[in-house]
Amino acid sequence: MAQDPPAQDLMHYEALAQDALRGVVKAALRRAASPEGLPGSHHFYITFKTDAAGVSGPPDLLGKYPDEMTIVLQHQYWDLAPGETFFSVTLQFGGQPKRLSIPYAAVTRFYDPSVQFLLQFEAPPAAPAEAKPLAVAPAPAPVETPPEGPAEGGPKVVSLDQFRKK
Repeated sequence: MAQDPPAQDLMHYEALAQDALRGVVKAALRRAASPEGLPGSHHFYITFKTDAAGVSGPPDLLGKYPDEMTIVLQHQYWDLAPGETFFSVTLQFGGQPKRLSIPYAAVTRFYDPSVQFLLQFEAPPAAPAEAKPLAVAPAPAPVETPPEGPAEGGPKVVSLDQFRKK
């Protein structure tokens, strides 16, 4: 007795679930962008595909991470602007403010270590070379300039390369 093949998912439930969970990322970023900022000890590690359609930022920075990049939103981020389909943020890299614009669809991992909350997403397809934006305009210097190095007990920059799968 032959079994019928499984029915084809014409509703694309997996994609619908991924979109709904990306809504959690959007809501968390909206809360972080509010005047109150991040509550308590919450902070975010956001990993995204740098070659995904719509990702923009300084070419020198994106060139260092041709596949994937993780940013941390904790103490030193400025101008966080969560939109409907993407978010923008200014972070410091090598002491220089740099603006990134990241579509939610490019996000592959969202992690809040303060509460051990992790969301993982399917990687989006890479954008064709001609469809990629070249760069965004350099961001103006932030109004509050953070201290030069990490202060005692202050935030520390940690390379996540040792944790990446090879």
